[in-house]
Amino acid sequence: AAKALEFTIFTASRTSETLRMPWSEIDLVEKVWTVPAPRMKAGRDHRVPLSGRAVEILEEVATLRTTGEPNEYVFPGQKPGRPLSSMSMLMLLRRMGLEGRVTVHGFRSTLRDWAGDTTDFSWEIASASLSHAVGDATERAYRRSDALAKRRAMMEAWAAYCEPKPDNVVTLKLAPKSPVA
Repeated sequence: AAKALEFTIFTASRTSETLRMPWSEIDLVEKVWTVPAPRMKAGRDHRVPLSGRAVEILEEVATLRTTGEPNEYVFPGQKPGRPLSSMSMLMLLRRMGLEGRVTVHGFRSTLRDWAGDTTDFSWEIASASLSHAVGDATERAYRRSDALAKRRAMMEAWAAYCEPKPDNVVTLKLAPKSPVA
Protein backbone atom coordinates (compact mmCIF):
# COMPACT_ATOMS: atom_id res chain seq x y z
CA ALA A 1 0.00 0.00 0.00
CA ALA A 2 2.87 2.37 0.77
CA LYS A 3 4.40 1.93 -2.69
CA ALA A 4 0.98 2.32 -4.33
CA LEU A 5 0.37 5.55 -2.41
CA GLU A 6 3.80 6.89 -3.25
CA PHE A 7 3.32 6.03 -6.94
CA THR A 8 -0.12 7.68 -6.90
CA ILE A 9 1.38 10.87 -5.47
CA PHE A 10 4.28 10.96 -7.94
CA THR A 11 1.97 10.41 -10.93
CA ALA A 12 -0.93 12.56 -9.66
CA SER A 13 -3.23 9.72 -10.62
CA ARG A 14 -6.54 8.65 -9.17
CA THR A 15 -6.59 5.74 -6.71
CA SER A 16 -8.51 3.45 -9.09
CA GLU A 17 -6.12 4.19 -11.96
CA THR A 18 -3.16 3.12 -9.86
CA LEU A 19 -4.72 0.07 -8.24
CA ARG A 20 -6.16 -1.37 -11.45
CA MET A 21 -2.97 -0.77 -13.46
CA PRO A 22 -1.64 -3.89 -15.21
CA TRP A 23 1.97 -4.18 -16.29
CA SER A 24 0.85 -3.98 -19.94
CA GLU A 25 0.16 -0.24 -19.50
CA ILE A 26 3.75 0.50 -18.49
CA ASP A 27 6.58 1.30 -20.90
CA LEU A 28 9.72 1.46 -18.78
CA VAL A 29 11.92 2.20 -21.80
CA GLU A 30 9.97 5.34 -22.73
CA LYS A 31 9.08 5.99 -19.06
CA VAL A 32 5.39 6.34 -19.86
CA TRP A 33 2.25 4.85 -18.36
CA THR A 34 -0.66 4.81 -20.82
CA VAL A 35 -4.02 4.51 -19.11
CA PRO A 36 -6.58 3.38 -21.70
CA ALA A 37 -9.78 5.35 -22.24
CA PRO A 38 -12.11 2.81 -20.59
CA ARG A 39 -10.22 3.20 -17.31
CA MET A 40 -10.20 7.00 -17.40
CA LYS A 41 -12.86 9.27 -15.92
CA ALA A 42 -12.66 11.48 -19.04
CA GLY A 43 -13.04 8.46 -21.34
CA ARG A 44 -9.86 9.10 -23.36
CA ASP A 45 -6.38 7.60 -23.27
CA HIS A 46 -4.02 9.37 -20.88
CA ARG A 47 -0.25 9.17 -21.11
CA VAL A 48 1.50 9.73 -17.79
CA PRO A 49 5.19 10.65 -17.92
CA LEU A 50 7.00 8.68 -15.22
CA SER A 51 9.52 10.55 -13.10
CA GLY A 52 12.71 8.84 -12.06
CA ARG A 53 11.21 8.01 -8.65
CA ALA A 54 8.02 6.59 -10.21
CA VAL A 55 10.18 4.28 -12.35
CA GLU A 56 12.15 3.24 -9.24
CA ILE A 57 8.90 2.31 -7.49
CA LEU A 58 7.86 0.18 -10.46
CA GLU A 59 11.24 -1.54 -10.47
CA GLU A 60 10.89 -2.22 -6.73
CA VAL A 61 7.40 -3.74 -7.00
CA ALA A 62 8.35 -5.74 -10.10
CA THR A 63 9.95 -8.21 -7.69
CA LEU A 64 6.42 -9.03 -6.45
CA ARG A 65 5.33 -10.33 -9.85
CA THR A 66 4.14 -13.91 -9.65
CA THR A 67 3.05 -14.79 -13.19
CA GLY A 68 4.93 -12.41 -15.45
CA GLU A 69 1.73 -12.01 -17.47
CA PRO A 70 1.19 -8.56 -19.02
CA ASN A 71 -2.24 -8.22 -17.39
CA GLU A 72 -0.90 -8.94 -13.91
CA TYR A 73 -1.63 -6.04 -11.56
CA VAL A 74 1.33 -3.84 -10.67
CA PHE A 75 -0.02 -3.56 -7.11
CA PRO A 76 -1.49 -6.99 -6.41
CA GLY A 77 -3.92 -7.65 -3.60
CA GLN A 78 -4.08 -10.47 -1.08
CA LYS A 79 -6.21 -12.65 -3.36
CA PRO A 80 -4.54 -13.97 -6.54
CA GLY A 81 -5.59 -12.09 -9.66
CA ARG A 82 -7.04 -9.17 -7.68
CA PRO A 83 -5.65 -5.65 -7.26
CA LEU A 84 -4.83 -4.06 -3.94
CA SER A 85 -8.00 -2.99 -2.10
CA SER A 86 -9.34 0.49 -2.76
CA MET A 87 -9.18 1.02 1.03
CA SER A 88 -5.49 0.10 1.30
CA MET A 89 -4.08 3.60 0.86
CA LEU A 90 -6.73 5.15 3.11
CA MET A 91 -5.92 2.63 5.82
CA LEU A 92 -2.22 3.45 5.43
CA LEU A 93 -2.99 7.13 6.02
CA ARG A 94 -5.04 6.11 9.05
CA ARG A 95 -2.14 4.07 10.49
CA MET A 96 0.13 7.07 9.91
CA GLY A 97 -2.26 9.23 11.94
CA LEU A 98 -3.14 11.38 8.93
CA GLU A 99 -6.78 10.37 8.39
CA GLY A 100 -9.01 13.42 8.35
CA ARG A 101 -6.09 15.73 7.54
CA VAL A 102 -4.92 14.15 4.28
CA THR A 103 -6.73 12.30 1.50
CA VAL A 104 -5.22 10.35 -1.35
CA HIS A 105 -7.17 12.36 -3.93
CA GLY A 106 -6.04 15.56 -2.24
CA PHE A 107 -2.52 15.07 -3.57
CA ARG A 108 -3.90 15.83 -7.06
CA SER A 109 -5.16 19.17 -5.76
CA THR A 110 -1.82 19.74 -4.05
CA LEU A 111 0.00 19.25 -7.37
CA ARG A 112 -2.33 21.77 -9.03
CA ASP A 113 -1.78 24.32 -6.25
CA TRP A 114 1.99 23.74 -6.24
CA ALA A 115 2.21 24.16 -10.03
CA GLY A 116 0.06 27.30 -10.03
CA ASP A 117 1.49 28.97 -6.95
CA THR A 118 5.19 28.13 -6.97
CA THR A 119 6.25 27.24 -10.53
CA ASP A 120 6.23 28.66 -14.04
CA PHE A 121 4.39 25.65 -15.48
CA SER A 122 1.25 26.81 -17.26
CA TRP A 123 -2.19 25.95 -15.96
CA GLU A 124 -2.77 24.03 -19.20
CA ILE A 125 0.20 21.74 -18.49
CA ALA A 126 -0.87 21.22 -14.88
CA SER A 127 -4.45 20.49 -15.94
CA ALA A 128 -3.33 18.12 -18.69
CA SER A 129 -1.21 16.27 -16.12
CA LEU A 130 -4.40 15.63 -14.16
CA SER A 131 -6.16 14.49 -17.34
CA HIS A 132 -8.52 17.43 -17.20
CA ALA A 133 -9.95 18.88 -20.41
CA VAL A 134 -8.22 22.13 -21.35
CA GLY A 135 -10.03 24.86 -23.25
CA ASP A 136 -13.35 24.80 -25.04
CA ALA A 137 -14.36 22.31 -27.74
CA THR A 138 -12.84 24.42 -30.53
CA GLU A 139 -9.52 24.79 -28.76
CA ARG A 140 -9.38 21.07 -28.04
CA ALA A 141 -10.12 20.30 -31.70
CA TYR A 142 -7.04 22.27 -32.75
CA ARG A 143 -4.78 21.17 -29.89
CA ARG A 144 -4.30 17.44 -30.43
CA SER A 145 -0.92 17.03 -28.70
CA ASP A 146 -0.78 16.02 -25.06
CA ALA A 147 2.41 18.07 -24.37
CA LEU A 148 4.16 15.00 -22.98
CA ALA A 149 7.64 16.58 -22.90
CA LYS A 150 6.42 19.62 -20.95
CA ARG A 151 4.40 17.42 -18.61
CA ARG A 152 7.47 15.21 -18.09
CA ALA A 153 9.47 18.25 -16.97
CA MET A 154 6.68 19.21 -14.58
CA MET A 155 6.43 15.69 -13.13
CA GLU A 156 10.19 15.57 -12.52
CA ALA A 157 9.94 18.93 -10.73
CA TRP A 158 6.96 17.60 -8.74
CA ALA A 159 8.99 14.53 -7.73
CA ALA A 160 11.86 16.75 -6.61
CA TYR A 161 9.40 18.86 -4.60
CA CYS A 162 7.81 15.81 -2.96
CA GLU A 163 11.07 14.14 -2.11
CA PRO A 164 13.74 16.79 -1.53
CA LYS A 165 17.19 15.55 -0.60
CA PRO A 166 19.53 18.01 1.09
CA ASP A 167 23.06 18.11 -0.31
CA ASN A 168 24.51 16.67 2.89
CA VAL A 169 22.32 13.52 2.90
CA VAL A 170 23.54 10.33 1.26
CA THR A 171 21.07 7.61 0.29
CA LEU A 172 22.26 4.27 1.62
CA LYS A 173 21.26 1.03 -0.04
CA LEU A 174 21.26 -2.30 1.72
CA ALA A 175 23.72 -4.87 0.45
CA PRO A 176 22.08 -7.94 -1.09
CA LYS A 177 21.57 -10.80 1.34
CA SER A 178 24.13 -13.55 1.18
CA PRO A 179 22.83 -16.96 0.23
CA VAL A 180 22.43 -19.21 3.24
CA ALA A 181 24.67 -22.24 3.04
